[in-house]
Amino acid sequence: MGLNRKGGSEDLCMLFATGCYISYIPVRILGNKKWSGAGLFGTIAAVPFWLLLPTEPWRYAAVLAAALAAAVWVCGRAQKSLGGHDDPRIVLDEVVGLWTALAFLPRTLPVLGLGFLFFRLLDSVKLPPYSWIDRVPGGIGIVGDDIGAALIANLLVRLCLAYWPGLS
Repeated sequence: MGLNRKGGSEDLCMLFATGCYISYIPVRILGNKKWSGAGLFGTIAAVPFWLLLPTEPWRYAAVLAAALAAAVWVCGRAQKSLGGHDDPRIVLDEVVGLWTALAFLPRTLPVLGLGFLFFRLLDSVKLPPYSWIDRVPGGIGIVGDDIGAALIANLLVRLCLAYWPGLS
């Protein structure tokens, strides 16, 4: 699997950063060798955990803030083990990204679907200004661009809810 066997915290960082190694599942769509599907799988893996997050806004904010801080640290450590910047096997950034995209929104299937779609699209195309954050070394760069995409996704879902209130 190409895992770095340093033990202890390194193994735990790799476990969390790769979504319990979900990003090691080999997927190729339409012969595209560049796309592994790891980001999609990481985002899908975030859904059941999002359902377990607190519904009270202040508790959600506290858990999200702690998860973001932990993700920056874990992803930075995993990057050192994997080598290179923002290795596609690191999917923890997609997990906290989806949680951010859905933050403080109604927990309905349409909202989940919109948040998921907007986040995946925006995370894939890497638009400025949040794409610039990806250039920052370490965990901040890995997680930061996903959070930028997630914030825009959250705003887009809010716009959809404002125009189509029946979605919530």
